[in-house]
Amino acid sequence: MTRRWPDLAVLELLIGVDDQGSLSAAARRVGMAQPNASRAIKDLERRFGTPLLRRHPRGATLTPHGTVLAHWARRVLAETTQLLEVAQSLQSERSATLTVGSSMTVAEHLMPRWLGALRGVLPEVNIHLQVHNSVRVAELVLDGTCDVGFVESPTVPSGLHSSTVARDRLVVVAAPSHPWARRRTPVTISELAATRLVVREPGSGTRTTLDRALQEYERPAPLLELASAAAIRTSVLDGVGPAGMSTLAVADQVASGALKIIQIDGLDLRRELRAVWRPPRQLTGPAGELVTLARRSHQRADVITPEGRTVR
Repeated sequence: MTRRWPDLAVLELLIGVDDQGSLSAAARRVGMAQPNASRAIKDLERRFGTPLLRRHPRGATLTPHGTVLAHWARRVLAETTQLLEVAQSLQSERSATLTVGSSMTVAEHLMPRWLGALRGVLPEVNIHLQVHNSVRVAELVLDGTCDVGFVESPTVPSGLHSSTVARDRLVVVAAPSHPWARRRTPVTISELAATRLVVREPGSGTRTTLDRALQEYERPAPLLELASAAAIRTSVLDGVGPAGMSTLAVADQVASGALKIIQIDGLDLRRELRAVWRPPRQLTGPAGELVTLARRSHQRADVITPEGRTVR
């Protein structure tokens, strides 16, 4: 006898004959045509090297060997049923848990609103939020640690699908005491590139956006390199120096006059905020619902312009 696994449907047939006293009745129970059921039993008899059914005009009964094998078939199917139930429970547990990776700007200023909306729609989902810079978020999505990520980077790594969920703009800000805050003419891009700035760490979407915009210029080392928008904002408020920051991160300070937006002649720092995920392309379940809610939420959000005005 070759060591090849028998088809589970054939084992169901064998049990069905034991229960129903008929091969045709057993075939109906498993949804198999009578000729196919007969061929399947004969194939099983050849493989096991022993007759399993005793056929007679009114039906079929199991041979002694068939009865022994039917007993073990019941155990195999019972264990298989448990396997499927465990797999189903694991799938349900997975679908009820959502792990989200988010860049820091998105996590601080947009994610609370998005997750609150998701909680209202799917209250049974357990949500775990991991906050990192954009490069690290993409890595966590790629390796399966996070179900979906939200990044600020201008590009998306190969192997990930993406969708724009929001847009914002970087602006250069400085304390009111900074000479640029009192200028009547815009600062030029070359002046900005030649100035030491307070910046985020490499891997940050904000840092990458600014570096790309100034990549044609030779630049000095940063004044400070900090790991969060909050730390940069505090440094700029304290007069350490200017910085390029998301309008999301400085809206309140600009509105109150604590920070001034510096006009940079010819510099466009608009960017897209994206959701990223692994294949397949169609994102479903809680992760897909979160992305949809994020898009809808941003369409209704207020946006601060480079001049400090708030518009809808």
